[in-house]
Amino acid sequence: MFFLMAGPCVIEGEEITRSIAERLKSLTEKHKVPFIFKASYKKANRSKLSSFTGIGDKEGLSLLRSIREELQIPVVTDIHSAEEAAMAASYGIDVLQIPAFLCRQTELLQAAAATGKVVNIKKGQFVSPESMRFALQKVKESGNENVMLTERGSQFGYSDLVVDFRSIPKMQRFGVPVVLDVTHSLQRPNQESGVTGGEPELIPYLAKAGIAVGADGLFMETHPNPAEAKSDGANMLRLDLMDKLLGELVTLRKTIVEISK
Repeated sequence: MFFLMAGPCVIEGEEITRSIAERLKSLTEKHKVPFIFKASYKKANRSKLSSFTGIGDKEGLSLLRSIREELQIPVVTDIHSAEEAAMAASYGIDVLQIPAFLCRQTELLQAAAATGKVVNIKKGQFVSPESMRFALQKVKESGNENVMLTERGSQFGYSDLVVDFRSIPKMQRFGVPVVLDVTHSLQRPNQESGVTGGEPELIPYLAKAGIAVGADGLFMETHPNPAEAKSDGANMLRLDLMDKLLGELVTLRKTIVEISK
């Protein structure tokens, strides 16, 4: 079975974040899909200075710790500097996620490794799948074998991304789990408005393709009302569509397993 990393792009507030986590836990239990709740406590990479970045570092991390403890689910969040690695780990974060633009930052990878937490490295939009072995080696050679890699599309022109599904089996050859980031792969960055666009209507197709190729996990950002989301709303899955999609993905994975026997 594949696992799911899902949640809102950024923590917008306690009530909405907690309700999304509760709903996703219920759905993943229903479909028997292992689940890691995702929410960024801080967004460090925004197009505009005025863009929403979070409710505060300590407040965001405290909320993630509370959700983790009360719902008994692991949590994942992004980190952007060596200092953030130790801070996030101190709040019990289970998976430290390295954003795609930072996948080559040696000190960040070393600091994440030093926490002993699982480290999820997103493949840079500018990096080949073969070259991700060097990012992986930085973490492992720093004493941490708990690493995942995530495919999230490659830059195609100024404002489009394309997923090369060969990346998944290629990175799996390194002996670590490989995740497909479905929603970020459907972004349309560098829009003239300064707000990233997206193609959320393609989420089911990309997710099914990832399962068909054999991805170990899927990453999807979701929100009850993406149009009102404070970050990445243009490429998020509407929360009420998650139930049907998970059912289809589970059926697809089971079918593929049966065919391959």
